[in-house]
Amino acid sequence: MPSSKATGALLLIVSIVIIVVYNVALWLPPLSSEASIFLLKLTDSIIVIAVLAILAWIGYTLITTPPPKPIEEIEKELEKELKSITQKPQQETGQATSGS
Repeated sequence: MPSSKATGALLLIVSIVIIVVYNVALWLPPLSSEASIFLLKLTDSIIVIAVLAILAWIGYTLITTPPPKPIEEIEKELEKELKSITQKPQQETGQATSGS
């Protein structure tokens, strides 16, 4: 498995190369006439797909996540736990004094 520094360097180099190639193809006059329309359509498509994919993921998450417990139920559970925690030391101290 490659190290994270090697992966980071690869991502940096690939990103810079893509930026340079994209801008040359978009702005260089011999290439720009045919390539610019294609690149702009491709860029727009990628942006629209990315935004809609994020929205779809949010919708899926909202559908599949169970609803939270009502606050009253959580408060009752916390009260039970608090009572059990506070009763244990009292029982232990009561047993220690009665056993002497």
